[in-house]
Amino acid sequence: MSQAPSLGPGVMLRVFLRSLFLQASWNPQGMQNLGLAYAVFPALKQLYPERQAQEAAVRRHLVFFNTHPYVAAAIVGGVLFHEQRIARGEEQPEKVVAFKAALMGPLAALGDGFFWLSLKPAVGALCAALVPVLEVWAAVLFIVLYNLVHLWLRARFYWLGLSLGDRLVEAVARANLPTRGARLRALAAACAGGLAAWLAVTFGINAGGRHTVALSAGCLALGVAAYLLVARRVPNYVVLYLAAGLACVAGAFL
Repeated sequence: MSQAPSLGPGVMLRVFLRSLFLQASWNPQGMQNLGLAYAVFPALKQLYPERQAQEAAVRRHLVFFNTHPYVAAAIVGGVLFHEQRIARGEEQPEKVVAFKAALMGPLAALGDGFFWLSLKPAVGALCAALVPVLEVWAAVLFIVLYNLVHLWLRARFYWLGLSLGDRLVEAVARANLPTRGARLRALAAACAGGLAAWLAVTFGINAGGRHTVALSAGCLALGVAAYLLVARRVPNYVVLYLAAGLACVAGAFL
């Protein structure tokens, strides 16, 4: 085994910062491959001083690559883990290629479910519910909260990949993102229901309605009931028929 240069903190930080621009050179053929190669290049340059070995390392990261841009940080860290072992002669280059191919699909699904379908709606609904209190500053709060969470998780995933390599799968599983995502979606539903009730009260008061409080409480209760029914796998059309029936009853008596 040959003695390969080790990666210093400065190089690892540069790779992480470059990974934030993973999709800046997205292309239909390789998708995120150019962004990945750009991110890890400072490390490859240090690990492979000889030009021929450096070019070979870059080429193996120009194959097709596509995953969720946030969770990709775990793969970027894992790439550095394996490339250091390859440079020391402890692994074959095919190992890092197989590592990327095996993880990019499952991590893409995990990232989509947590970030796009859970975190962003939850933070958006929470900040929207705070508009009556914060007014325009609710938008600033959304930007701050969302980026704090997603940047912290990016850094955490990067460190897991860098320190654990293939074992990062176990660490990501222990994070239990699907369960956390379900809790965030419940928070989003509660915030959206609260905001809807506030809007009903406000509009009713401005319009001089007599049944404002009853209608707003009914809307909120219906939202909670609909969420619980859907969570128990009651068909959507049953929930819609129930809501339509209650709307007809409310219109007849109010």
